[in-house]
Amino acid sequence: MCSGTERDHRGNASARASDDDVTVPNRHATLSIVVAALLAVATFAGPVAAGTNPTRFQYRSTCTTFPATNVWNRRVDSLPVRADSGALMTFMGTTVGLHPDFGTYAGYGIPVNPVDASIARSSVTFQWPSESDAGPYPIPASPKIEGNGSGGDRHILMVDRYACRLWELYAASHGSSGWSAGSGAIWDLRSNALRPDDWTSADAAGLPIYPGLARYEEVASGAIAHALRFTVPVTRIGVHLYPARHDAGSSSSASAPPMGLRLRLKAGVNISAYGPQSRVILTALRQYGMILADNGSGYYISGAPDPRWNDDELHDLGLIKGSMFEVVDTTGFVNG
Repeated sequence: MCSGTERDHRGNASARASDDDVTVPNRHATLSIVVAALLAVATFAGPVAAGTNPTRFQYRSTCTTFPATNVWNRRVDSLPVRADSGALMTFMGTTVGLHPDFGTYAGYGIPVNPVDASIARSSVTFQWPSESDAGPYPIPASPKIEGNGSGGDRHILMVDRYACRLWELYAASHGSSGWSAGSGAIWDLRSNALRPDDWTSADAAGLPIYPGLARYEEVASGAIAHALRFTVPVTRIGVHLYPARHDAGSSSSASAPPMGLRLRLKAGVNISAYGPQSRVILTALRQYGMILADNGSGYYISGAPDPRWNDDELHDLGLIKGSMFEVVDTTGFVNG
């Protein structure tokens, strides 16, 4: 859940994506010191694999979440540190702790709806139609909605495991006239295509949400091989960095972080005392980092709810502070 984010998705672009049935065009919080006995009974222990492959759907090995050459799926542990990293981290908060915005409760996190061709397509009325993909959208009869249907961002994520396609809606709601949403985007998961510059998506930065989620199946496998999505309270006006396509900032300070900014956990941070689930997440943050995608609470990383998460262990991630991150210089780091 994204802490009741408020943002303006409006822009000047007017083109829309085509119908779902044709090819998608190019577009676009106490650390328990882990003793040996605890580690011995962990559900999955041992070293974390490096992981160089893009995330795959567990139910179809040939369908990846974007190509291996996509920046979401590429490591950044060898890239240089931005010259202004210190100023940016100070602005975002060096004493603020990392917070996993997901857990065992179904209403805490951003759930994913697996869909296929049998799901009836629905038309959606958008608040910002000029930057939304028209659809239609394969919304299940009883979809899983972020926040368990309560207030907040109310994202609906739909993934077709056969067609390798992703549909995402922001502020989705169903009423007497059908489905409505603030904005929506459709993605071909086999393509590196971005949305038009200055277009939003179901996320403020104009990025897809699904590729940046921490998902239990990945952690159980031993590795998250992609960047994670995160939020901070204040972002910069008028600036976004690749692969972000949109900004929704409120500060003109040069030290305010722009959408698309990529952070990574510093190599010298000792993660050995953390539990197995947390170590997988922290390893991913060291290797792949996290991408700023929305305005929200400080250093909230996104994930899908799952009853198999260890909430106590995830809570320990709060001891990872902003001072333990650095900003990556992603100049020239683009999709292949």
